[in-house]
Amino acid sequence: MVRTSQWSAVALATGLVITLAACSPGGNGDGGETSGQELSILIGSSGDAETTAVTEAAEAWAADTGNTVEVVAANDLVQQLGQGFSGNNPPDLFYMPWDQFQTYAGQGFLEPYAEDLGNADEFLPALREQFTYDGQFYCAPKDFSTLALQIDTDAWEAAGLTDADVPTDWDGLAEVAGALTTGDTVGLGLGREYARIGAFMGQAGGGVYEDGEVTADSPENVEALDYLQGLVDAGSLAYPQDLEAGWSGEAFGLGRAAMVVEGPWINGAMANDFPDRSFISVELPAGPGGPSTFAFSNCWGIPAGSETLDASVDLVEYLTADDQQLAFAEAFGVIPSTESGSAAYAEQFADNAAFVAGVEYAQSPVAFAGSATAVADFNASLETQGLSDPAAVLGPFQENLQAAADEANG
Repeated sequence: MVRTSQWSAVALATGLVITLAACSPGGNGDGGETSGQELSILIGSSGDAETTAVTEAAEAWAADTGNTVEVVAANDLVQQLGQGFSGNNPPDLFYMPWDQFQTYAGQGFLEPYAEDLGNADEFLPALREQFTYDGQFYCAPKDFSTLALQIDTDAWEAAGLTDADVPTDWDGLAEVAGALTTGDTVGLGLGREYARIGAFMGQAGGGVYEDGEVTADSPENVEALDYLQGLVDAGSLAYPQDLEAGWSGEAFGLGRAAMVVEGPWINGAMANDFPDRSFISVELPAGPGGPSTFAFSNCWGIPAGSETLDASVDLVEYLTADDQQLAFAEAFGVIPSTESGSAAYAEQFADNAAFVAGVEYAQSPVAFAGSATAVADFNASLETQGLSDPAAVLGPFQENLQAAADEANG
């Protein structure tokens, strides 16, 4: 099952910066060969479907080009990637998580190849920005996901709600969350973490890092936490642990939450674990600051000085072509990272159009070098203190994030 933690900064290895700083980038060759190469590929897979799809695609490319590939699905992508670089033996191609990109790029461990790709200009602007460092587009986004609102249609109908009641703003969300709350079911389930709550900060007009300035304790962010706490106080919002669930999707599948905020990975989870659950996904309601969601992505990373550079770049172009990305979308639910591919996806998978629409106003979660520890501490404080006193959790978040920013900026 794909869980919330797949996109949570809690899973970061906090010692990564020290580990990387102690090693040198892998490879010293010119990487000029495009055939007869042996490539190792490290991925962070959501399950067998993704592993199989990526392996089959890589092997098809290898057969066409005279290369060989070995695809390894990591048990812990961040840890194994760090170990590869610290041992001066990184994989030739790998998933580079959004929350690690700035750290790796800043320390010179990534090859900045993406601007030279034949499809460089076709990637969605928000994703290009996510994988740009110091003005340079480094690595090709392999796909993306945004957050949307999932609605249990059986619970919706039982509450007497119609299409006209689908919430488009915070007031509407509060109203339907209350209407959907019964003795056994809470109206809204939400992961108590930055990767979910941060989307509401954006909807309030806030954020935690904008134009080089740390803004974690802004009035807008306080407003977002106050709004969510109001739903908790009304009994219409609960967190997975309060619903005896490992993540919001499980609470949704079990019928303990009538609405949740998740990404398109919830489709596979419901199909696999709760096939009888009927639901739709709609865009997240706008807040007082307008619409906002988070965009999550990995890019295809290549180590600096790679001895298989040309072959790896050729494989990236193959894997990010629209037809291949749409095949991945069908296999394991991700959205293509190109403008034309995502448009085709929205047409082919009409039920997921809300996720594609969200990229137009999506924010990238904070991801500068060193921010991961501050985010992890914030998540821990949310778990222990909740949202009832925004200053108690946002104040330390501001301090920790500012200290990380000061260090990152020298």
